[in-house]
Formats: sequence, C-alpha cells, structure tokens
Amino acid sequence: MLAALACLVAAATSYVPAMRAKHNVALGVSSVEWLRHNGGNPIVSEIENWYYELNAPEKGGPALTTLPKVGVNSEGEGSKAKVYRPPNVAPLIHPALAGEGVWKKAAAKAGPQPPVLLTTFRSDPEYPQFVAGVAWIDSSRTHLAYVPGLAEPPEPLENRGSGEVPLAMRKRLVATFNGGFPLETSNAGLIYRGKVVETMVNGIATIVEYRSGRVDVVRWHQGPRAPADVWFAKQNLPPIIYEGKLNPDLSDGPEWGETVNNAIRVWRSGLGVDAHGNLIYAAANYQTVESLAKILQRAGAVRALELDINEDWTSFITYRHPGALEPSNLLPEMLRPPERYLTPTNGISSPST
Repeated sequence: MLAALACLVAAATSYVPAMRAKHNVALGVSSVEWLRHNGGNPIVSEIENWYYELNAPEKGGPALTTLPKVGVNSEGEGSKAKVYRPPNVAPLIHPALAGEGVWKKAAAKAGPQPPVLLTTFRSDPEYPQFVAGVAWIDSSRTHLAYVPGLAEPPEPLENRGSGEVPLAMRKRLVATFNGGFPLETSNAGLIYRGKVVETMVNGIATIVEYRSGRVDVVRWHQGPRAPADVWFAKQNLPPIIYEGKLNPDLSDGPEWGETVNNAIRVWRSGLGVDAHGNLIYAAANYQTVESLAKILQRAGAVRALELDINEDWTSFITYRHPGALEPSNLLPEMLRPPERYLTPTNGISSPST
C-alpha cells in the first residue's frame, strides 16, 4: 500500500507541473502525451490502434459531387514570362470533379508567379469519399524556417522564442505546417541554426535547409554532426519515397508504426520535393503510410518523408493577405484552427517569401 501511494505521489509530482505548463491542446491530449513520455507509450499505442481499427472506414459509399474549395482564382493575371508551374494532378477517379487536381494560388494578388499553389483530389478509387489536400511551394521564391515550439524540441535552446511565428516574420508569411514527430518519438536528429540539438542518425529521411537557402529531402548519410553547409535539418523516420520510387517496406514494415501502426487509417501528413527542388506537402484523413506516399508521388514528389499523424497534429495553413491575415486550413475538416501557429504551439515549419 505504501509503495503504491509513493508511486502515485511521484506520478502526480510529474503530471501536475506538466499540465500547468503552457499548452495549446486539450487537457486530454496533453495527458495522453504526458503518459506516452513517461513510460506509457506501449499502453497508449495499443489503445490508439484498437480505437482506429474499431472505427476503420468501409470501402465504397456514395460518390462525392464536389470538392472542398481551396485557394483563389487566377483570372486576369496572365503573364508572357516563362514561369515554371507544376502540371495539374491527374485525377484517379473518373469523371473528374470540377477543379480536381487543378492548382490554384493560395494568396490573393500573388501575381503570375505565386509562391504557393493548392489543390485537392480524391485519393483512392476504393474509398471514393477520401480527399487529399496538396500544396506546392516554390523553393525559388520562399524561405523555409523552423520555429521551435513550447515543448518541441525538448532540449534547451538559445533564443527559443514564444512558440509561435514571430511578428517580424508575419509580413511575408505565406504558409505554416506541422513540423514532424517529437524527437523522443522519432528517435532521430535535429540541427537548428547550424548546431546539433539532437544527434543525427544515418539512413533517416531528413528535410534539410542549406546555408545557401536551398532545401531538399534526403536520406541522411553524413553522420551525427552538423556539416558546415547545413543550417537546419529535421529527421523523421525512413523515407517513404526515394528517387521517385515508393519505399518497398511501406505495406508491412514496422518503421512507421511505433505509435500508430503504419497500416492503420488515420490523419497523416508528409513532405517531399519535386524534380525541380520545390516542396510538396500533402495531408488527408484515413490514410495508411503507403497511401500517403502514393498521394505525394502522384502530386510530383520524387523524395518524401512522413510528418505528423493524428488529427491533433496535422495542419497546413495559408494566408490570403500579407501580415498573416485571413488564415485558412488546407482542408476544412482539419481539427486545429487556422490561427494555430499565430499563438504559442509546438514545432512549426513556415515558408515565407
């Protein structure tokens, strides 16, 4: 009895301060994350997998007649200049719905070379109600910034900030999106401002920003330290697409299933690069890691990694006007509000022009 009481007191000593710390998620979510990080990860994972299997979607169902509206129309902004734009995404289901796979600019008055384009398409003929949201980010016109959050990364950082997009960055902000698994969950590395925050791991998919400003998704092979030319690097599990091909282990490999099994259908998000070095982000509900990879591949990604999963963590937000005004979620059913990254939160990636 005394031993049990001592355990409860010890748990409360950890739990209460953790819940009193700043959060931008519900108490229940914070409690689950506390349990996960305090030895309860196997229990949480088992319950999550059981819940998602019990609520798995059925194949078929009535066909959609419309798709969510994304972006703004581009009429009247023609240009004679030769500007690269990605080809529209070829629909998987026919007849195609209005606007399906057609890129639209994310911001009003973005001109003939918009830095961010958006589209949606039905991602799986066997599940005709599933809709994927995809964003294309012009790497030649944007700068990718990693903004540390309130709790991620957990290690002490110089100039951590307030856990939100800084006011000075908002004038030119074009998009924000979730930054990937917590370091404790991904067992991978982070380089921030040229310094190693968490030891880098060879073989892991990594979003890299070089000091030149170029960004890429690579399979890391440069060892535990920060190379001289790397400014930022965030790792997250093995690649799901590499050199244009799907990872052969997606259907049954355990690498993407430490928390939620890789074949469980949940909200998933991913980030890749196309053959021109531009970023491609994708998110959708009811996805396996394999179906997410196929969405990114269809949208043009030649290398890609999985980012966050579950509805509480998956966000892609664009801003229709300068100053981060009129924020909008990529998909209307995304749980978190579009103002999410303008208030203190977890780790953020934010392209700006």
